[in-house]
Amino acid sequence: MSWTVWTYVVYLLVTVPLTIWVATTLSRNGKVFLEDVFAGNDRLAEAVNTLLVVGFYLLNLGFVSLYLRIGTAVPDAAGVFEQLSVKVGVVTLVLGVLHFFNVYVFNAIRRRSRMETLRRAPVPPPNQMPPYAAPYPAPGR
Repeated sequence: MSWTVWTYVVYLLVTVPLTIWVATTLSRNGKVFLEDVFAGNDRLAEAVNTLLVVGFYLLNLGFVSLYLRIGTAVPDAAGVFEQLSVKVGVVTLVLGVLHFFNVYVFNAIRRRSRMETLRRAPVPPPNQMPPYAAPYPAPGR
């Protein structure tokens, strides 16, 4: 096998398990965050979590596949490491950017839902408020 083929094999052996590990970690730890975002609606949080994981796999494994090709032949073992450092580095940067984008979006959703909850805080109508009690006795009593 040529050095280029070895580079492909090692690249896939590193990036595919890395993508799987990141997806499972985000799914497991993001569940609590999503439950808070969706105000305790556990079914909705679980459904969104599953959809995010599927989208994460599709997007990242598609990117890993498209980014597999090397433009030039890899001449030696040093070239393997040089190519892998660039390719794996780009994949991890993309994974990180996508993660921070998701956190930003869901934090914005959570913030908006909390603001709406504060705006809808129940206030009794004016005609049902308790009567005013004067702090001091009325004059002449």
